[in-house]
Amino acid sequence: MTAEPFDQLLARVRACRLCAAKMDHEPRPVLRGRPSARLLIAGQAPGMRVFETGIPFNDPSGDRLRQWLGIDRETFYDEGRIAILPMGFCYPGTDPRGGDRPPRPECAPAWRAGLIEGLPQIRLTLAIGAYAQAWHLGTRARASLTETVGDFRAYLPEVFPLPHPSWRNNAWLSRNPWFSTDALPALRAAVAALL
Repeated sequence: MTAEPFDQLLARVRACRLCAAKMDHEPRPVLRGRPSARLLIAGQAPGMRVFETGIPFNDPSGDRLRQWLGIDRETFYDEGRIAILPMGFCYPGTDPRGGDRPPRPECAPAWRAGLIEGLPQIRLTLAIGAYAQAWHLGTRARASLTETVGDFRAYLPEVFPLPHPSWRNNAWLSRNPWFSTDALPALRAAVAALL
């Protein structure tokens, strides 16, 4: 059986309505990539601003992520080099307790394996946040995000676990200065070598 052409698969994902009845807004799947991409960015789910623009990481979190990676917007949005596949492709809505809801659980099981199969050149996956780390590391993930990110070298060269670059994680970054002194230089070096 021949694999579905990647462009057709992307079109089907972008037209997905699996969770439409469970959301209070129209689904708008946001993802990017080409089969030649070598770096995969696996985040959680689009936020409100990304939902409005249709451009992944088109917000202050994206600015911080690009700074962490040591790359500019043009490189970041080059689909031939970088694929962006969050764990949930649509904005999940606001959590009444604050922040956004978790990624919709229907999304990854329905689409992720086929999309990753269509990206055969991926050499490094940035697993941003606990949902992406659970999916991409499975049982190799540690008990907490802090432990997983702190042990980033154990997952290289295939996966680099990261906290979310949101301002909501400023306290985490302050409590974990090793992230800036140890992890970020290693991340920048890995990305530079790949791209």
